[in-house]
Amino acid sequence: MTSPKVELEADKCVASGQCVVAAMQVFDQDDDGIAVLLEEHPAPEHLDDVREAVAVCPAAAIRLVEQ
Repeated sequence: MTSPKVELEADKCVASGQCVVAAMQVFDQDDDGIAVLLEEHPAPEHLDDVREAVAVCPAAAIRLVEQ
């Protein structure tokens, strides 16, 4: 079994920054505020933070695919 994968649809991002607040080890923002994925397969200790980022994203631009 592989680790869960984070999928980010940057074209849907509204630059709220909530993902960075929830999981700064996994997300960042570019100069325009658009989310940038830092870790496609985050460490197990960051998965709860990623789940929080998925839940709070106002654009529903983030998914966690449990493989």
